[in-house]
Amino acid sequence: MSFFKWWKQHTTTWLIILALIQLIQVPHMIWNADMLLEEGLVSRINPILDFLLYGIDLIEIPSMILAITTLASHLKERGNNEVISKR
Repeated sequence: MSFFKWWKQHTTTWLIILALIQLIQVPHMIWNADMLLEEGLVSRINPILDFLLYGIDLIEIPSMILAITTLASHLKERGNNEVISKR
């Protein structure tokens, strides 16, 4: 079984993970806006909270990998379908 076949079978799982990662970004965006506007409503209250909300930004890396791999899987499948239809 090739990697892309395995990936295609688990696409729904990866899309759910991708959606959750994007949902976690919402508090980070609010915190980031508060930092930029220097309001102090959410940011700079607790250093541990600031560290966690800053660290959420690093979760985007697996999200990018998931999106790129899913796109590659779909492009590979599309390429295979075009080759089969030309025969």
